[in-house]
Amino acid sequence: MLEFVKAVNEWMWGLILLIILCGTGIFFTIRLKFIQVRKFGEGCRLVFGHFKSSGGERKEGEMTPFQSLATAIAAQVGTGNLTGAATALIAGGPGAIFWMWVSAFFGMATIYGEATLAQEYKTKKDGEVTGGPVYYIHQAFKGTFGRVLAVIFAIFIILALGFMGNMVQSNSIGAAFSGVFESRNINIPPVAIGIILAVIAAFIFVGGTTRLAAVVEKIVPFMAGIYIVGSLILIGMNITALPGAFKMIFVGAFNPTAVVGGAAGITVREAIRYGVARGLFSNEAGMGSTPHAHARAAAKNPHEQGLTAMISVFIDTFIVLNLTVFSVLTTGAMDSGKGGIALTQEAFMRGFGSFGDIFVAICLLFFAFSTVLSWHFFGQINVQYLFGKKAVKVYSIIVVAFIIVGSTLKVDLVWELADFFNGLMVIPNAMALLALSGVVVGISKKYGKK
Repeated sequence: MLEFVKAVNEWMWGLILLIILCGTGIFFTIRLKFIQVRKFGEGCRLVFGHFKSSGGERKEGEMTPFQSLATAIAAQVGTGNLTGAATALIAGGPGAIFWMWVSAFFGMATIYGEATLAQEYKTKKDGEVTGGPVYYIHQAFKGTFGRVLAVIFAIFIILALGFMGNMVQSNSIGAAFSGVFESRNINIPPVAIGIILAVIAAFIFVGGTTRLAAVVEKIVPFMAGIYIVGSLILIGMNITALPGAFKMIFVGAFNPTAVVGGAAGITVREAIRYGVARGLFSNEAGMGSTPHAHARAAAKNPHEQGLTAMISVFIDTFIVLNLTVFSVLTTGAMDSGKGGIALTQEAFMRGFGSFGDIFVAICLLFFAFSTVLSWHFFGQINVQYLFGKKAVKVYSIIVVAFIIVGSTLKVDLVWELADFFNGLMVIPNAMALLALSGVVVGISKKYGKK
């Protein structure tokens, strides 16, 4: 199964999705006149203004702007920032990080479009405000084609995030704590960690969107702050290696063998493929996931929510993910031969000793668990769209089971399955974004001048 999924991913991620993702981002960047540069300051003021105001006001069935932002960032800042960055470094070499940056820069324009459309076409269902790609797909393509495309997207996102994606999160948490326990001769199997996660997740799922929003708005600032401080201390301890790390990234982007050596067999194509794929898994721009959170926000207008979404990509990739990258590169941990979360733990152990792997495991627990909550929520919206509110309980039970199963699987298969379904959901979402690009530009002009 692993070989089959790998072969499909090589084909799908080799050219098709790179063109769709980067092409959509470039298209929106040009049409919106580099909005990620022009409106960057305004976006920051909106984001950090929400932090200061304790979230803002909301109506019944909505989230406050801060809760919406926290839910989106919780989805973005997860395993991809700690494990995904490490796997990209190993599979695509340091040059993969350059292509992560490129895709994230253009992805900021893409996610502006996603959040703007999610706000523009949100609706009220079962007493709650809801929205997302299935709703703006209907606006982009009328009739049977639009309905079919929306159903396809809904199925893919339930599989990609609710099931496969949450397996990735529990798998990484289990692997991180297994490493901690094994190094201290403590025999606790990964499945035990998976069961504990599943029980806590089930408790929050039962509480619905209100409980989820209350949890993530507390977890997100705390988890990000702790990891940022710890990473900056580690990088500061190895500051003299920072110029060399930048050199490895820029040289490796165009000549990987000059950095990792010919024996590794890494090509420019692999650097691009893993950079964009892991970048997408981290910041989710163009995937169609975070619009579900942005649709729920009690925003003043769609343009402001678009700018808020744009900054969330910057926080995810250019701040949090880069901290992992430079922690690994400046400590020289890549020569350890380790991969995945073990590589990130190795980097922190080189700076913090035996406390390093514990620090990473705890950070990953908060990062990945908050992502589980957000992804369950995104999948839930699409389950309700397809089957109605009664099906949500069944969906939640299946997600809980996948969290347990994911903690026991081999990491390669879990990541390949996640890449596979992530890629599939990009296609219908990108089609709708491109079809409605004129609406996005109109909203940007209308509210951007005020």
